Amino acid sequence: MVRYRLGVEDLARTHFAVSPLQELVFSLWVLRDPGRHATHLPWRREVLGRLDEFDAGLLLALVGSKLALPDFLTPRPAGFAPAVSEQLEAVRMTPPELVRRDLRGTHAGVRLPAALRAATSPDDASVGALRDEICDALEDYWTLALAPAWAQMRLVLEGDMAHRARALTAGGARGLFADMHPNLRWHDGVLQIDEMLSEHEVDAAGRGLLLLPSIFAYKPVPPLSALEAPWLAYPSRGVGTLWAPYLPAPSEAHDVAALLGASRARLLALLAEPLPTVELARRLDVTPSAVSQHLRVLHATGLLTRTRDGRYVRYRRSALGEELLSGSGRTM
Repeated sequence: MVRYRLGVEDLARTHFAVSPLQELVFSLWVLRDPGRHATHLPWRREVLGRLDEFDAGLLLALVGSKLALPDFLTPRPAGFAPAVSEQLEAVRMTPPELVRRDLRGTHAGVRLPAALRAATSPDDASVGALRDEICDALEDYWTLALAPAWAQMRLVLEGDMAHRARALTAGGARGLFADMHPNLRWHDGVLQIDEMLSEHEVDAAGRGLLLLPSIFAYKPVPPLSALEAPWLAYPSRGVGTLWAPYLPAPSEAHDVAALLGASRARLLALLAEPLPTVELARRLDVTPSAVSQHLRVLHATGLLTRTRDGRYVRYRRSALGEELLSGSGRTM
């Protein structure tokens, strides 16, 4: 297990970020071990169709036999949502000794795969060349595998962060970590992460904790090394909506639809959590302008609330909308 000891200052400095490079590296789990990631099988099938002429052998060799990944490939984001190109440039600056440490740690107890054997060389130039080759392969993989869906993925991640921020406001640290994952436990100033490959305790010592929601993480993921500053990736909410079209329940499709129409009934059913127009359009496979027209009507009739969250306006069912959808509204 891994323990993070967090003081008052650390909780005050706890914050969120989005890391496209982290998602890129974590997605290798889905290619390597699809049975563990049934939710992502539609994405995997589509991506494999694009990888016909791409040699993924080097990238798949990065995943350890116990599914560990090298820490140097998932650096702390410099800012809220850096571009993947910026993150890869930072990775290219990783000192060779850290590349060696992380690749050996990822494959602890077994021989390094042939594709990574250069990491055993005492020659820093050879290790640096391997590091740059990995970055080049990740850059090509990003273009083929994640770039086409990144805008939608980011919306899911930002939606999770909005939910967690409300949980922190309402319930403090205990509320923040309560439903992140069963492997997380918060007690007496210590965040404990169970079922980890390594065992260590890290005192945050005023550095705070960085939280990174993830599309591809299947459990909480801290750095493999105890020397890294405290951060934690965790499974994002809403991932199940990302690759599959929305299918309304029979009651949604027939009961409320008789009053509002099928399109507005589907929108109302989706809005149990705050969502922006573009995400609603993606889930319903319609244009954002079509969604906007329906949202204006639903908001004007008091069935939705709306709040601005950065660059997005997020809509959610109002109390009246909840009553209507549940069938508990009183007849006049």
